[in-house]
This record gives sequence, C-alpha cells and structure tokens, in this order.
Amino acid sequence: MTVLIVDDHPSFRASARTLLEAEGYEVVGEAENGAAALQAVKDLKPDLVLLDVQLPDIDGFQVAEQLSRLADPPAVVLTSSRDSADYGRCIQVCGASGFVPKADLSGAAIAALLIA
Repeated sequence: MTVLIVDDHPSFRASARTLLEAEGYEVVGEAENGAAALQAVKDLKPDLVLLDVQLPDIDGFQVAEQLSRLADPPAVVLTSSRDSADYGRCIQVCGASGFVPKADLSGAAIAALLIA
C-alpha cells in the first residue's frame, strides 16, 4: 500500500515514514501543508493519506473532504497529537476512514481502520 504523509513537523514525518516502512507500507511522498497535500495526491496517487488535522494553511478535515470528492479518492486516516474526542463529529463527516492519535500510530492501527 502506498502512503502520502502530511504533517507540518518534519520530525513527525520522518518518524512516521520509518515506522510505516518497517511495517511494509511504501511511503511515496510527504507534504507539509494542505495545499501541498492536495497537489501531491494528484501527482502521486497514493492508496492512503496519513493526514495531520492541524496544518498551517487549511485543516486536515477540509483536505479530507476535498480528497473524498476525487474520482478515485485515496483512503484518509487523520492523526493528531490531540485526542479524537477534541474533534467531535468532524472526523466522521469529513470523509476520512478514521483517526489514529500520533502516540498510537502503527501499521496495525491504520490497517484496522481500512478494514472496518
């Protein structure tokens, strides 16, 4: 499964890449904000976008919503250092497959959301 990692912190992108690649995912790109993420999805056509909720330009919910409208949208898993309870129904209504807290990120956690 190919993955695009979207987060404004280079250290998180690097650690997520290392973790996901060790678990068999192929990281095809990284983006540091919402606009770059939307362009990268068009260019790279990943199967999955690991998407931070809090980005410097447009938030992850808006990015997920825009991606869900594509003809062949990637799966989207939102992530944040905050708890999912902080975001209420936004996670359910934006078109994402689900949410994984950054502290709990693993290939298994992502796979569980994609199978559900």
